[in-house]
Amino acid sequence: MKLTYPACFYPCEEKKGGYTVEVPDLPGCVSEGDTLADAIIMATDAASGWVLDELEDGKPAPKASHLESIVPDEGGFVNMLVLDMDAYAKKSKGSVR
Repeated sequence: MKLTYPACFYPCEEKKGGYTVEVPDLPGCVSEGDTLADAIIMATDAASGWVLDELEDGKPAPKASHLESIVPDEGGFVNMLVLDMDAYAKKSKGSVR
């Protein structure tokens, strides 16, 4: 199962580089990376773990917001994350129901 979620990326000014990433549709799902590529990888991993926990608890994956409906705070931008839940579940030795 593949899922997509919009994520808000914010430059980390105090670290003089890197990004903090928030996934609005997944409450509390926040990650960061030293580069944009790292931030995308880390955010995808964090979001996949968040969704897998829900699925393993018998809950459905949250519905993703439309990209256009997400407005980041000043200085941020929105990008889509693509989650491959089957691959993540195998890596985590879990199962997607």
